[in-house]
Amino acid sequence: MTGSQCGRVLHVVSGCSVQFLHRHNGGRCSLVTRKFLTTASHQSERRSPLEGIRILDLTRVLAGPYCTMLFADLGADVIKVERPGAGDDTRSWGPPFKGTESAYFLSVNRNKKSIGVDLKTPKGAEIVKQLAGSCDVLIENYLPGKLGEMGLGYDDMKALVPRLVYCSISGYGQTGPYRSRAGYDVIASGVGGLMNITGPRDGDPCKVGVAMTDLSTGLYAFGATMVALHHRQQTGCGQYIDCNLLSTQVASLVNIASNYLNAGVEGKRHGTAHESIVPYQAFKTKDGEYMLVGAGNDKQFQLLCKRMDLPELLEDERFQQNKVRVANRDVLLPLIANRFETKTSSQWMQVLEGSGIPYGPVNNMQEVFSDPQVVHNGMIQEVQHPTAGTIRFPGPAVRYSLSQTVMPRPPPTLGQHTQEVLQGILGYSDMQLKQLIEAGVVQ
Repeated sequence: MTGSQCGRVLHVVSGCSVQFLHRHNGGRCSLVTRKFLTTASHQSERRSPLEGIRILDLTRVLAGPYCTMLFADLGADVIKVERPGAGDDTRSWGPPFKGTESAYFLSVNRNKKSIGVDLKTPKGAEIVKQLAGSCDVLIENYLPGKLGEMGLGYDDMKALVPRLVYCSISGYGQTGPYRSRAGYDVIASGVGGLMNITGPRDGDPCKVGVAMTDLSTGLYAFGATMVALHHRQQTGCGQYIDCNLLSTQVASLVNIASNYLNAGVEGKRHGTAHESIVPYQAFKTKDGEYMLVGAGNDKQFQLLCKRMDLPELLEDERFQQNKVRVANRDVLLPLIANRFETKTSSQWMQVLEGSGIPYGPVNNMQEVFSDPQVVHNGMIQEVQHPTAGTIRFPGPAVRYSLSQTVMPRPPPTLGQHTQEVLQGILGYSDMQLKQLIEAGVVQ
């Protein structure tokens, strides 16, 4: 399909196959058949659900690489384009390092291929255009307009590849007064209200321990791209997606935003406590550790009081419904806190076991990755890296009954797959590749 028009796609369903009748420009049609799994005929067949999808990854740092890693885990062929000689910024974000690789880079770049291409050179930009022609999706997180200056913006790509799904991730959006600002997680979390509601009740604003605004944006970008791929399957048309950290953060304020927009209640810092549920927070125990408990309804509060041997709280009118517990939190919480300090965390775990009350410890990293449920869920993956040796990382969070994530492959070294991609996909000769390397266009 050439030009800027999109073809039409008709669906003919037959058993576990769908035939796509694609009408090209000029009226010519071609019939493409894709097979889909059904529980009736493929109970035993398990495959990665995104096999056959190719992603051109022009992202670095966290939000974009996290998004593309989700695609890679599900079987998509992800080609990560990096700067020759430097690569993704996070390659130097350490210590700690594992061998020559930063632990940060290793965390979000598994199952990808790396090619080193200098986009600022005409030939480098041409390579990206050629690769886009063989890809389903392009994901980038440059400053708005920057790729357009190189001839790699959406309008440029749409003219060449109308079926391409093009996803841009930025700090504040492609238009508007902040479009030219650099976007980092901690800044967006401040502008978007998260930091103002995070931290001790009477303390300073705090950042979340991991970059949740970046990660949430990566998740939004992944979901949006999947929607666009579904739309293309129905229509034959690619489209442009605008994801940004600020909009993600504002959308993620959920109940705190609703409290303000609908009731005029300003968000506040509550430490580990909850704006609208009491008790629902961490309490210090006898051994100096912390236990989390939550009473999401009145029945759970009653169970908590019984398990903690606090029957007097059950008769107090100030605590019998959640709305009055919220109003009287300053009276109730010290009573519960004092009781928690009479036993160790392990003792409280035994007391609360099987109660139906949400509870758990505040774990450090060693405790997280030795937790029996974490181990049971298969959340630790181990692979061999060509320079770092044995590396481990948290595995995918989701399981499927008929599909599976790919067997994990190590994050790539810089330019590890340049030859494979340029020769295997674009058909470059040995001489062409040699000339590009010598000119510094690729690594």
